[in-house]
Amino acid sequence: MIALRIAQILARQPSDERLTIQAWVRTKRQAKDVCFIDLNDGSTIRNIQVVFDNNLTGLVDKLVSISTGASVKVTGILKASPAQGQSVELAGDDITLIGPADPETYPLQKKQHTFEFLREIAHLRPRSNSFGAIARLRNTLAMAIHDFFQNQGYLWVHTPIITASDAEGAGEMFQVTTLDLDLLAKTDPARFKDGIDYGRDFFGKKAHLTVSGQLNGETYASALGRIYTFGPTFRAENSNTSRHLAEFWMVEPETAFMDIHQNMDSAESFIKFVLARALEKSADDLDFFNERIQKGLIDSLQSVVSSPFEKISYTQAVEQLLGSGKKFEYPIVWGKDLQSEHERFLTEEIYQRPVIVTSYPKEIKAFYMKINDDQKTVRAMDVLVPRLGEIIGGSEREERLDVLQSRMDELHLNQKDYWWYLDLRRFGTVPHAGFGLGFERLIQYVSGMQNIRDVIPYPRTPKSANF
Repeated sequence: MIALRIAQILARQPSDERLTIQAWVRTKRQAKDVCFIDLNDGSTIRNIQVVFDNNLTGLVDKLVSISTGASVKVTGILKASPAQGQSVELAGDDITLIGPADPETYPLQKKQHTFEFLREIAHLRPRSNSFGAIARLRNTLAMAIHDFFQNQGYLWVHTPIITASDAEGAGEMFQVTTLDLDLLAKTDPARFKDGIDYGRDFFGKKAHLTVSGQLNGETYASALGRIYTFGPTFRAENSNTSRHLAEFWMVEPETAFMDIHQNMDSAESFIKFVLARALEKSADDLDFFNERIQKGLIDSLQSVVSSPFEKISYTQAVEQLLGSGKKFEYPIVWGKDLQSEHERFLTEEIYQRPVIVTSYPKEIKAFYMKINDDQKTVRAMDVLVPRLGEIIGGSEREERLDVLQSRMDELHLNQKDYWWYLDLRRFGTVPHAGFGLGFERLIQYVSGMQNIRDVIPYPRTPKSANF
């Protein structure tokens, strides 16, 4: 008989049904006549309790070798449970040790472990309650993202990880090379001093890991109408904050014939859809996060799902913040980007709901964003939510060739590096728009976890590429 997942078993009614479970031991408690073992197979945050009668022939000898962390196969009868917090338990009558775990060295004994410690054992931390819940929530949100776009006729496009273009223009990119730069410096110092000849490199030019799939996504949106990318991106930002990773996943839809207003509506629908799916499909895990990680978490998520988003311009946001009388750590100045404290004040104090801010000064936004008629602002948008601030950034793209070229010249971007991107404006250009969402930021927001390193299986940060 195929072993059943614990999530399925806990949903059943007591039935005196004989079942087989394969799972890992969370705890073992030995009493005089009975032995209690809590099992978990990763399908749910809830354990199932197995009760063994120590008087069963040969059972005690088997139970001696069972300890926390061991993998086992258990058979028994599903019964009603007298214990609080669970409707069923398994009356076990046989147990087989599959893989032992040395109780002296197994690091996940039954006690509170700090998240810092668990990062040091990232290969084992999914067995803990918090990180098992994060893994399941991450899966739920990923599937919700695909469902949202697939249901609206979008195509998932796999954009390249290696690129020669800097989509953000910030220069914080990881270089990809097969050249031995140390050897070049020693054996060919003259050429090295004049600059490295990347014509000898693997791709024949300087290449990097991508910071965004957007530019490539635009090429497919210009042919297929509606596409989205969902994959890993990389940023060589030397930051050790709780909000930054060097490797992270991005969701980036791109839609032809769409303007900024439709883009804002799409982003609002998207956020509401994925949060509603998490509340529906990850209820047990969110209950855990609500109780142990972030009090009031579920209420705050439900509020976002049920609230209409406020839409204001950047100038209105600045005026509101200046008029609030609030003293901020970072002064409010028109022309400077809003900080998290400003974004949270807008959503939590002034409007008490999610806010979409648009029409930002062009100097603080990327080259590809469409210039407004005032020539000072661009059709950018940031979606702000309570507790976090910005969760989505997007824009209507500049589809006018001459305007885009002028903007690139202003920012000293080499048009030859973007010849293919400019071709989209030469051949059948259309208004189009899109947005980007950092997947780990979303998981951090939905779970209430304080550090972004705890919502990705193996975090990549400065001086840290373990596992």
